[in-house]
Parts: sequence; structure tokens; C-alpha cells
Amino acid sequence: MNSASAVQTIGILTSGGDAPGMNAAIRAVARTAWARGINVKGIYRGYKGLLDQDIFEMHHTFTRNIITNGGTALYTARCLEFKELEYQKKAADILKDQGIDGLVVIGGDGSFRGAQALARQGINTVALPGTIDLDIACTEYTIGFDTAVNTAMQAIDKIRDTASSHDRCSIIEVMGRDAGFIALWCGIACGAEDILIPERFDGNRPKLVYNLIEGINDKKKSTKKHHMIINAEGIGHSYGMAKDIEAATGVETRATILGYMQRGGSPTAKDRVYATYMGSLAVDLLAAGATNRVVGYRNGQFVDDDIEEALSMPRKDIDEYELEMAKMLGRR
Repeated sequence: MNSASAVQTIGILTSGGDAPGMNAAIRAVARTAWARGINVKGIYRGYKGLLDQDIFEMHHTFTRNIITNGGTALYTARCLEFKELEYQKKAADILKDQGIDGLVVIGGDGSFRGAQALARQGINTVALPGTIDLDIACTEYTIGFDTAVNTAMQAIDKIRDTASSHDRCSIIEVMGRDAGFIALWCGIACGAEDILIPERFDGNRPKLVYNLIEGINDKKKSTKKHHMIINAEGIGHSYGMAKDIEAATGVETRATILGYMQRGGSPTAKDRVYATYMGSLAVDLLAAGATNRVVGYRNGQFVDDDIEEALSMPRKDIDEYELEMAKMLGRR
């Protein structure tokens, strides 16, 4: 053991939705801890696995080659009961019984709240932002977003090829129930004519479809025949929109929902490198005696904030200039 470290055994868990790059973070946490003389234990299936005591002694072989894999080698699960104080105390007692005095949690806002709860029960905790949605207020980067956007972009490029061959209108629905970052980035990267995001949707679906139809009819007057619409999951109803557009414009219209393919796949270099940096930093914070922290990335630097402050930050919004730029370019 390392007497210079404030913690002797670090536990690692992944919680909420999986995201490419989580394995890079797991690997970095474990290998940095071992380099510091700190013991490592893995916790399967997030907070649910913690309550079920699905905990194991992690050895070097566990981290071999996982950096290239999507998903999470520790698996993940939802755990609604962890919102209750009774189960938070039970989890803290389990960690203490296992000799785990430092915990790294990889996940989104809900996972942060779980880490915050455990910190209140005397467990040193550091959280890493792992979500493809990029919707965590305290950070400009989240583990998995870059891979998800690139996966969706490649699929959209292929759809555009056939859409242009058939003079079609294509509606491609990407993930993002409450956040439109994936839709916006894909729309810009793929040159979409329209980008539909939940942050700018007023709930008036007939008006939305009417505006799309007007835009497509305008485009019919030009030499450009195909039309691409990127639709965020939070707006949805892509198949219904396609039928309405085709009926009103006479343009053959197809809808494609990309779905969970955006969560999978080998992570990009950025997700591997940034997740690795965050994982190593998490261990250094715990070794220095920090707790109730969340690692983020802002203004070109990796930073850490108090979880209380991170969760109280205003909801992250879409960059208005990016959105207006995308609209302007899409009309040309």
C-alpha cells in the first residue's frame, strides 16, 4: 500500500447509459491507482451491483485491450432505489466493509447524485462525465459524445448517397431525448437542410411540419432535389413526418431511426485520450484526499468541481451561433 495516499483501495463503477470511452476511463483509473500503490476493486452493474455486492478484486488482466472496446467492461444498470437514503447508507456500509475508501463513478447527472450521496456518508468520491448526450453543465466534453457523433455521421453520409440518387427527402432520427447536441453536430457535419432539436421545439408539431414542407417546396424550385432533415429523438415522430411531407410535396420521403447503434462501436481517439486523462486525474484527486468532486473539461483544460456546484449549474444550452449558422448554410 501507499502510505502517501489518502486512500488505500479505490472502487470503480459505471452507471446509467453506456458510452464509448468508458473502458478507457476504467483502464486509466485502475492502472494509475496501481502505479500509486493503491488497490483496485471493480463493481459490476453500477449502483445496483454495489447494493448486490457484485464486487471483485481487479487485476491487471482485466484492463488488457479494453481501451479499444465500446460499452463498459463493468456493465451498467439503472437503480431507482438508490435515490432513497436507506439504500445510500447500505451502499456506504458495503463499501466500508469491502475496504473501499475511494470511489470513481463514471456516468451522467444521475450518477453524480449517487456519488454525492455516498460522499455524504463518508466515502471519498470522484465522478467522471460519461454520456453521449453532452448535456452535463459543468463540462464542454463528455465521454462518448465524439464517438456517437462520428458513428451517426457515417450512417447519415450513407443515407445521403441513396437519397441523392433517388431525389428523396430523408429524415434521420438521432439520439437525444432532452438534448440536441448530437443532432446539431450531425446536421452541421453532414450538411443537413433542417435540424430539429428539443431545445427549440415549442410542442407545435403541425407548425413544425408545415415549415418543413414550405422549405422543401422552395428547394424543389432549385436544381437541388434531395433534402435531409436531422431529427432529435426528443422530437421524434419521424415516420409520421415522412408521410405528411410526402403527401404534401409529392417528394418521396423516407425516415430512418439510427437508435442504439450510436452508443456502440470502438471509441474515437478523442474519447480514448480524454477519458484516459480524466481517469488518471480522478485517482490523483482521491490520493490527495479530495472527495465529492467531478472532473470536467472547460476552456481547453481538465478541471474539477465540487459536485454540489456542478449539479447546481444552469442547464447547458445549444450554442445559438452554431444553430443559426447551420440554418443559414442549409438554405443554400
